[in-house]
Order: sequence, then structure tokens, then C-alpha cells
Amino acid sequence: MKSVTKITLASLSTALLVVGLSACNRGPSTDSAAAPTQKITLSLSTLNNPFFVEVRDGAKAEAQKLGVQLDILDAQNDSATQANQLQTAATNGSKAVIINAVDSDAAGPAVTALNKADIPVVAVDRTVNNAKLASFIASDNVAGGTQAAQLLAEAIGQKGKILVLQGVVGTSASRDRGQGFTEGLKAFAGISVVGKQTANFDRATALNVTTNLLQAHPDIVGIFAENDEMALGAIQALGDRAGKDVKVVAFDGTDDGLKAIKAGTMVGTIAQQPGELGKLAVDQAVNALTGKSVEATVPVKVVSVTAKNVDEFLK
Repeated sequence: MKSVTKITLASLSTALLVVGLSACNRGPSTDSAAAPTQKITLSLSTLNNPFFVEVRDGAKAEAQKLGVQLDILDAQNDSATQANQLQTAATNGSKAVIINAVDSDAAGPAVTALNKADIPVVAVDRTVNNAKLASFIASDNVAGGTQAAQLLAEAIGQKGKILVLQGVVGTSASRDRGQGFTEGLKAFAGISVVGKQTANFDRATALNVTTNLLQAHPDIVGIFAENDEMALGAIQALGDRAGKDVKVVAFDGTDDGLKAIKAGTMVGTIAQQPGELGKLAVDQAVNALTGKSVEATVPVKVVSVTAKNVDEFLK
């Protein structure tokens, strides 16, 4: 009996060892996402904006697909907070960093520090000034701004007074969209910008800013907002005038913006592809840390959306 017991126990131990080894070997070979070997930090300017939530979701899905760990951080529109996040990324084992800058200038020193640590940095939607980027993924904001000018000009009959709501000062997105819009307006001598003010890409701020601007300029016929969130705040301030006496054009193509077009309170928006931006940012970051070819600039197409084609974009 003793010899039988010894054989049985030995067999059982061997079987358990084989099962254990099979379980250990199975994970990496069949599901690389289950055991990430690389870590990437994604620092977003804010997650209090549907556009950047979509950027996050696109990046998250791609990271899971490629089997890399993605640490997602919210800078809450604060440059100092973002600088601290990037400083932490340099010491927490991150092999690459993706940044959506709060401020393109302010982010420069922190990204330079990552450069010195040989950590590749990919910028998404907004560039970083005075620092080295492995890749920059963004919509053509200048071209989109020009398209927005054309949309608004057509909506107001190529004449009248308009307002411009600007995004966060210092961001490349705000600068480039504003530049494109200004260039686009040059073709329409009958249109004059009577008020221009920042509303920080924020809906509530835009509501207050637009309310104040309307008191000074009650006879405007159009508003260009550099993102959908500010346009939605402007629409609230306009009330019944939105889409009737005052035409509103925006930029982004968020769900709420598209719904406003469908409702007739917004004339149009320049639709980006935020999920695609996030996906491509992860792709380029992974390429950088694995030694594959990296594209210095990856442009993502923008599309003018109006009542004529909005159903194609609504989810």
C-alpha cells in the first residue's frame, strides 16, 4: 500500500506541475493583452470634454488590441498638473508618452526632460513647442478653420457682424483653427468680426462669455466657436435666436454637436475623428518603442458636417 500511495502522489504532483506550466505558458502566447510587457502614459488635457473622452476610448481600445498597458491621466486643463504627470512618467517605467497638451508652450520643458531620458513622446491633437516629438497626430486645423469660415459665410449670406469664441490660449488647436478661419474670411469682405474672446473650449464658460458679448453686440448674425462645446454654450445664450437670427458654426463633430445640427440650432461643424486620433497615437507610440518606422506627422482628415450629411455621422 505504501508503494502505491507514493506512486499516486508522485503522479498527482507531476500532473499538477504540467497543468501549472501549461497555464503559465498559455497567457502570453494566446492573449498578449492579458500580460502587457510595455507601458505607455497618456496625459490628456481634460476628460471633462466629450471630444477627449473619445480620444481616450480610441487609444484604450488600440492599446488593448496591441497588448500594451496604457496609463490614462487627466490634467484637468492645468499645465502644472500635466508637467507633474510627465515627470512621474519619466520614473514609473513608462516606455513612451502620449501627450495632449494643455498648453503647447508650457509643455515644452517637461517633454524635453522626457527626451533626455530617451522616452519617445507622441503629441495628439495639439503639438508641443520647443521639444522633440517622435510623432504628431492631428487634424488639419488650419484647413478646418477655413472650411468653417466658408460654412458660416454661406449661412449668413456672406455679410454681417459675427463673434468668434476662442479655445484655450496657447494651444496649437486654437491658434490653427483661428488662423484658418481668419484666412477663410478674407474672401468675404462683407463679414466683420465685432467680438472675439476666449471661452477655454468649455460650454459653461461660453454661455457666460456669449451672454456678455451679445449685450455689447445684439445685432450679430453669426458665431464661430473653435469647438462644439463652446458652440453649445453659445446656443444656450442665444435661446430662440440660435439657428434663426444667428447662425452658429463649430469644430469637432461630437455627438452633442451633431445633435444640435439635427435640431437646427447649429448650422454645421468641422468633424474630426477623435477615436482615430487616439488609435493612431498609440500606434505611433508602439512603433517608437519597438524600433519600427515612425511618421513625424500623421494628418487625420476633417469633414464639414451640415444638415445635408449629419445622419451619416450620428451614431
